[in-house]
Amino acid sequence: MHETYTLTTDYIALCDLLKTCGISETGGQAKHTIAEGRVQVDGQTELRKTCKIRAGQVVSGDGFRIDVVAGHD
Repeated sequence: MHETYTLTTDYIALCDLLKTCGISETGGQAKHTIAEGRVQVDGQTELRKTCKIRAGQVVSGDGFRIDVVAGHD
């Protein structure tokens, strides 16, 4: 699954991004996935559940990739 997420604010928490994009069904499931080391941000394993994801970053994992872009006002 390859998806593009458009930010409407300065950042989104990593766990919220996974839930919003449908990678995880719940916030708790998203946090568990992150804690298990199954999510990478810009190619590096990220264990901080509320890591701030900003425009230009790529979040990926087993079977998914999310390109985060800035929204246009």
